[in-house]
Amino acid sequence: MKQLILTNHSYKELVNAFKTWLDILGYAESTVYYLPNHLQEFFYYLECHQYNTLDSVNLQTVKDYYTHLQCRANQRRSGALSKSYLNKHQQALKKFKEFLKSHKHQGIKLHLKTESEPSKKQINILTQTEIKSLFRATDYSHSEERFKLRDKALLVVLYSCGLRRTEAVHLDLGDIHFDKERIHVRKAKNYKERFVPFNAKSASLLEEYIYEGRPDFYKAKASEALLINYRGARMGGMSLANRLQAIIRASEDKNIEEKKITPHSLRHSIATHLLEQNVPLEAIKTFLGHTSLESTQIYTHLIEKQNNIGND
Repeated sequence: MKQLILTNHSYKELVNAFKTWLDILGYAESTVYYLPNHLQEFFYYLECHQYNTLDSVNLQTVKDYYTHLQCRANQRRSGALSKSYLNKHQQALKKFKEFLKSHKHQGIKLHLKTESEPSKKQINILTQTEIKSLFRATDYSHSEERFKLRDKALLVVLYSCGLRRTEAVHLDLGDIHFDKERIHVRKAKNYKERFVPFNAKSASLLEEYIYEGRPDFYKAKASEALLINYRGARMGGMSLANRLQAIIRASEDKNIEEKKITPHSLRHSIATHLLEQNVPLEAIKTFLGHTSLESTQIYTHLIEKQNNIGND
C-alpha cells in the first residue's frame, strides 16, 4: 500500500523498533520490510480514529480494523485484498504482540481467524513410529545387500540429517567426518555451507554402507560420491526419490503410502520431531540450513494443527 505518514511519535518509534527486532531475530529480508509496513497501516488507522496510545486499543478496535482491511480496495489490482494478503496483516499484528510481550508490555488482544487458502500445499510428515518402519523395511527393500545398505544410508542423510535431495546426492565420501560426527554440506541452498551432526546409530549405518556395501558397486573407487548407482556414477535426484518409494513399498504400510511421501517429507518430519522434543527453534534453523526463522516456524504451525486435530 502507498506509504502512510504517521504523526504520532510513539507509533513511529514502535514501527522502527519492531523492524529492528525482526532483523535481529533473523527473519527474511522480505518479512523485515513488509511486516513493519503492515503495522504502520494499523497505526495509521488508529490515528485516524483518535486512538493515540496502545492502552486505548481494545479487542473491538482490532476487529474493526480488520473489517476495514477486508473492505478496502486493493490498490495494485481491482477487487479486495486477497486472503493471503489479509493473513500477512494478521501475521504483522501477531508478531507485534510478541514484540510487545518481549518488552514487558501486556500486548494487544487479538482474536482473528486465519483466512483459509484452499490452494495452500499440504505438508505431509511421518510419525516417529512410521520412520522406524521405513528403517526396518530396508532389511528387505532389495534382493542385494549393497542396495539395502545404501537404502539405510539414504534414510540417514534425508531423515536423520534432514538434508534436501540435492544436498544428499552431492555428498562426497570426504564430507562424512566420523571423528567429529558431522556431515559437511557443501552444495547447500543459497550456496551456504553447513555442518550437520549425526548420532552413533547413524554413524554405524553410514560406516556399514561405505565400507561394506559401497565397494561392491561397479567402479566404486572411481567416484568420490557418497551415494552411487549401479553404474558407479553419482546417484541422481530422481533415482534417490525412486529408491525412497521402493523402501515405502517394502514397508507394506498403507498409512505411509497414502501420505505421498517425498524426500523433502523426511526433512519436514525430522524438523517436526526435533520441535516435539523441545529442541530450540534457533538450533533447528541451523540444523536445516534455513536463512531465517520464518522458514523454520512452519513446523510450530504443523504441531499446533496436529494438536488441534487430536483435540477435536
